[in-house]
Amino acid sequence: MKQHSFSNKKVLVTGGTGSWGHELVRQLLLRDPDIAEIRIYSRGEHKQVQMKQEFKNDPRLRFIIGDVRDKNIMNFAMSDIDVVFHLAALKHVPVCEDNPWEAVLTNIYGTQNVIEAAVAHNVETVVDVSTDKAVEPFNLYGVTKACGEKLMINANAYYNAIKATKTKFICIRGGNVIGTNGSVIPLFKKQIQEENTITITDGFMTRFLMTTREAIGLIFTALDNSIGGELFVMRMRGATLTTIANTMVKLFGNKDTKIKTIGIRPGEKRHEVLVSKNEAPFTRVFSDDYYLILPQLYDKNVYQKFNKYTSFKEIEFSSSNTKLYDEKELETVLRKEKWLWL
Repeated sequence: MKQHSFSNKKVLVTGGTGSWGHELVRQLLLRDPDIAEIRIYSRGEHKQVQMKQEFKNDPRLRFIIGDVRDKNIMNFAMSDIDVVFHLAALKHVPVCEDNPWEAVLTNIYGTQNVIEAAVAHNVETVVDVSTDKAVEPFNLYGVTKACGEKLMINANAYYNAIKATKTKFICIRGGNVIGTNGSVIPLFKKQIQEENTITITDGFMTRFLMTTREAIGLIFTALDNSIGGELFVMRMRGATLTTIANTMVKLFGNKDTKIKTIGIRPGEKRHEVLVSKNEAPFTRVFSDDYYLILPQLYDKNVYQKFNKYTSFKEIEFSSSNTKLYDEKELETVLRKEKWLWL
């Protein structure tokens, strides 16, 4: 499949000042230097100023203060846009548990605003960034992201039927991205430096792990190969919290560093799932690195293109049945993460 060209195109990134957004913007500029404009849409004034400085006031970048909940500003930001990457979300599990309606407003209502604005402005493609926590959700964050996925995928059939729009909507699911704001690895580093003690919820808990570069590679794979209505998943590896903690102690701790178990927090699952039992019949092996989940609402074009791919043979794809990193392997991965040593 030919790479999607961004030459002379305008791109909107919601939640663009986050960790995913930084890497996505960086790779977009490298992938196609002739890109016309990248609009970074987010709520944080300070983060926008920092990002503008980080990218040396690149004239191709335009920063817009706005919330995906605000449909008026969302429509303003979407004007003349060709491709949308929807990254904005309330994503921290405990925060969403404590502020449930805020999570609904951002992750569900905000996602619908993105969809409606994209249709109104005849955007070519919208890529929604979802999460493993949307699969068989146990916490409110997962529930809201599962709703967001349904809204995005079903938008292909719904809006094509009533408005004859050409906008295609696709989804990707990520796991825990190493180094994103608030994730476990920078947290463990901070705990070691400040208290020389790491707190873990359950040592046998497993989590999918991916680098930021791999996360953006997943986004581009979906964009380059989709018709509309597909959901792409990376066949990523995982690790136990014990493995992560021991590796971080080796890298940043000493003989006095302690690991303290504090118990599972509200809304946490012991293992995460990227392809559920119910989704398995709709799942195809897209490549050695990716799975693709077909839409449950039958789409002739999508099924004709992807039904030739090998069917998914497992019961599910879980962080408990994926290949797990051992401490030596994880150490090798982490040593390549430059941000970790700053």
